[in-house]
Amino acid sequence: MQRALEMLTKLGVPIAIVAHDAGSANHISAWFANSMTTTVYGSFGGPAKDIFGRQCPWITSAHFNELVPQCRTLISGTGWSSAFEHEARKLAKQLGFHSIAVIDHWTNYRARFVRDGEEILPDEIWVTDEYAKGLAELEFPKIQVVQLENSYLESLVGEVREHDHSKIASCEGNILYVLEPIRQAWLGSGLSGEFQALEFFIANLDALRLDGIPSIRLRPHPSDTAGKYDQWIESQKGLKISLDVSSSLAESIAWADVVVGCHTYAMVVALAAGRRVISSIPPWAPPCVLPQAGILKLADLVR
Repeated sequence: MQRALEMLTKLGVPIAIVAHDAGSANHISAWFANSMTTTVYGSFGGPAKDIFGRQCPWITSAHFNELVPQCRTLISGTGWSSAFEHEARKLAKQLGFHSIAVIDHWTNYRARFVRDGEEILPDEIWVTDEYAKGLAELEFPKIQVVQLENSYLESLVGEVREHDHSKIASCEGNILYVLEPIRQAWLGSGLSGEFQALEFFIANLDALRLDGIPSIRLRPHPSDTAGKYDQWIESQKGLKISLDVSSSLAESIAWADVVVGCHTYAMVVALAAGRRVISSIPPWAPPCVLPQAGILKLADLVR
């Protein structure tokens, strides 16, 4: 946590945090949850509202149009779901304030800063691992890229280990399948990518080499609508499949012996917590984008 605290204390204050999607919001809130900096204000939309409400309830919130002009530093997320963070960066650029953007994944870096053909780049980029740092430096050679510790990941792994103490050993194997929306229909199939991956996973369960019939839980993505997977679960006869109802991702991972998914960040958490992690992306689809070497590919196991 030391590196993040040092960086936060060097920033010009007041600081404005503008966040919408969960990825960046989780990282930013984890850094500020342990910070003594009080001159911080927030403008939150989407999942970020609940995340900061839990992690940093002391941060006063207002619309970024009112907030940013009163501050000297902007820290923004880089989500896809809205133009919320993009517009805040645009305003900070117009006002000449220092702008920092937090990247939480390993794909589409340039596109994160473009809306309706307009590119607004920050003055500085923060990431949480060496893979992201290397990618960002290649994509943006004129922008300073800073790697901070992944406080969010460290916190989640700690929670998983706390739940591990009360875990009942599984004889047959518990599989947690972490879902994510992939709307692209690979190979022109009528099925979206996420359901193609699910079908590929079920068709090749034997490749996991588990004893007996495993218990499978599907953990929906925060953006999934209620009931989205009910029909698919009902169609899987002879298998023990249910929707995960755990109160937290850490609790879900603690239950599991194996964690499967396409390339959601939850798989990175599971790997760091010592779980066997497998990508279910089929061989005819674009490859898994997660750079961690410990993540296995189901397509390779099938071969």
